Amino acid sequence: MKQIALRAAEIARQLKERTEVRPKIGVVLGSGWGGAVDALAERSVISYESLEGMPQCSVVGHAGNFVFGKADGVDVVAVQGRFHLYEGHTTETAVLPVRILSELGVETLILTNAAGGINTKYRPGDLMLLSDHINMTGMNPLVGVRPSSAYPIFVDMTDIYDPTLRNIVEKRCKESGICCHEGVYMQVLGPSYETPTEIRAFRTMGADAVGMSTVIEAISARYLKMRLVGISCISNMASGITGEKLTHTDVLREMDKLQRKICELFKSIYKDIAVLA
Repeated sequence: MKQIALRAAEIARQLKERTEVRPKIGVVLGSGWGGAVDALAERSVISYESLEGMPQCSVVGHAGNFVFGKADGVDVVAVQGRFHLYEGHTTETAVLPVRILSELGVETLILTNAAGGINTKYRPGDLMLLSDHINMTGMNPLVGVRPSSAYPIFVDMTDIYDPTLRNIVEKRCKESGICCHEGVYMQVLGPSYETPTEIRAFRTMGADAVGMSTVIEAISARYLKMRLVGISCISNMASGITGEKLTHTDVLREMDKLQRKICELFKSIYKDIAVLA
């Protein structure tokens, strides 16, 4: 764990040498969330492959870039590219981008994803603000971390997704005409989609949406004392609800429809969050 912390610090050092942007707000982009980058002005892009020690992305929809920019004069950094557990990555690698953002000085983190809707009131294209989560990966990024007085590993997960930040996003969604819910997100290991029986079980457990990212990152962000909000886009209904087959191509196609709205939404979100800093 000490090694991954040093690795994050070294990558952050390389980034600081190549940009004058000093962000307090960071966003991790899930599949199809490019509109959050389009909301930034004066953008500069630094690819993963240009950074020594940075892994490379292998999933379609994850470009593999750090994008620095400004929103109403506020410094922001966006991460285009996750490392998923289903790719064979360790939890340490999966949360590396979050650790790098912390080293860059990010204090407020926005986690986004594309998710399958379990709640039958949801529809593709809706957004869901994470009110809580369920970790069904069987993994935790804090396993093996050496505790300290400043960073204990017995981290309180009550209100992990900040209520004030949720209220900001919910208000802006209403103004933008985006249907927005609050619900519980479940992260599974993947990469196969869930069976209809699994989805029924997950609904019984209290999950409203399911995906293959985010929770591991959220735990790490909470440990690093970041303020956190999570946003899922319901890109499809989960297995067995509509009878339709599930493909990653369909997920990306649904997300493409929302890019303009996501761009406008994030312009206002960045501005509102900056006022809280």
